[in-house]
Amino acid sequence: MAVFPFDRKTVERFRQAFPRARWNDERRSWFVPGKTAARRVDRWLARDAEFLDVHGDLKGRDAYAFDPITSPYLEVGDDLRVRTPYSKTVLDEMRAIPWSRWDDDLRVWRVPFRSYEELRRRWCKIEEAARRNEPEERKRRREANKDSEARRAARLRSAERRRRRYPLPSEALPPMDRPVATERYGIVVFTDASGEFIERSVPAAFYPHAARADVDYVWGTWRPATLSELITTWPARREPLPMEHARGWWQPTLAEIRIARRNARSIERRRQRRDSGVSSQTRREPS
Repeated sequence: MAVFPFDRKTVERFRQAFPRARWNDERRSWFVPGKTAARRVDRWLARDAEFLDVHGDLKGRDAYAFDPITSPYLEVGDDLRVRTPYSKTVLDEMRAIPWSRWDDDLRVWRVPFRSYEELRRRWCKIEEAARRNEPEERKRRREANKDSEARRAARLRSAERRRRRYPLPSEALPPMDRPVATERYGIVVFTDASGEFIERSVPAAFYPHAARADVDYVWGTWRPATLSELITTWPARREPLPMEHARGWWQPTLAEIRIARRNARSIERRRQRRDSGVSSQTRREPS
């Protein structure tokens, strides 16, 4: 059986290479008869993918030559390299570009020319977010917002997060020591529940789910889920129901777990780089 994304020209090339192939509508795939068919189909798919990559890169280079992106955030060589200050928006946009990848050694996003049109389409958002997150621009915004209501609210939210506490319905506590998804902090692991009821005025400002008057809440102590815990977490088979959102926690979905795993891997890489840098500095220090 051969399965590949539908494209008229690809189908024509496939039919020329395998004239005896027949489409199986029930399985949504091509059937090629013969004992060695699977090997021959795999080789053909690999060669065709390589052909499409080369063709796509040539087409992308032509598109770049005709309508180039001129920006301090873009470097052009064998491929396209995007180097910006850290931005969640940039991260989301780059991840959505086909075949883009993060180069941890060069600290750049690498994009093949075959993805130039998609990069071009997203570039305004990428460049705007990069400029907004330049150190000087962020400093200017901090100074302007130092005494604003939004800044004070952000400081209060940050202080609340550092407490590592979360209101839980006393009659519907989550499983302890197992990753669950929450309304405010993403996927976390609860390690304890105090058992003492919370005064209703305390959590309402930070935790909208805990504003119900007919439910008693207790504080739960949480920590971030580790990468190893996220890898072994079994995802929910369905999206969380409104009642699960209302109680403030639920079994995470596959999409939520994937995002948490990416973030955990990034944190792990930063920790390893920091630790290796400290180790290198220690080795250089004279005894």
